[in-house]
Amino acid sequence: MSKREDSVKTNMFMGASTKQGYEIAEKSRKIVKSIIGNKTKDLSYEERSIVERIVHSTADPEYADITKMSKDFVEASLRSIRDEKDILTDINMVKTGINKYPGLVKCYINNDRAVSIAKAENITRAAAAIKVAAEEGFDGMVVIGNAPTALLKALELVKNGELNVTSIIGVPVGFVGAAESKKALQSAEIPYLVTEGPKGGTPVAVAVANSIINLKRSDIK
Repeated sequence: MSKREDSVKTNMFMGASTKQGYEIAEKSRKIVKSIIGNKTKDLSYEERSIVERIVHSTADPEYADITKMSKDFVEASLRSIRDEKDILTDINMVKTGINKYPGLVKCYINNDRAVSIAKAENITRAAAAIKVAAEEGFDGMVVIGNAPTALLKALELVKNGELNVTSIIGVPVGFVGAAESKKALQSAEIPYLVTEGPKGGTPVAVAVANSIINLKRSDIK
């Protein structure tokens, strides 16, 4: 890959679409690389692109230290996106942030069935929404940016053979259950990306999902 192709593709990852946007993205990219380059040098091109986008989106270099991916995460996720399988998110903010994907991005947190299940089973609506997705026959990439209970429910349903997933982006944020749910994901036999500890959230989840979508659009194999 030439330096020019690398620059153009990286700018696409950061969302630039105009000359000024490209210039800003390129400057941001250089700053990010100068800060975290020594921490990502052993990653693949695709993995570096994802981590750089997270750091760019959050302005937090610590994500270069706490972002962990299984060896099969990129391949599994890109295959899912290329096949235009559905994407499932835990909340609507994450769904709204995922753009330029020709497939369906789904979120069931406001679904009437999810509300009923949450009340009947005394579980969070986010967890109930994952259960509804399983009932609807979901098959694709799961993106969890906020609710540890949603991640744990997804893992439970996968283990029980009730939910089909190609990979999971597990970056719930918070001090209650977030770190534990990510550790559970890392122990499961599912292609994953996590941010260890309490950090994460919508911006991180969206950054990872859009980075993968842009990797596919850029035809990087």
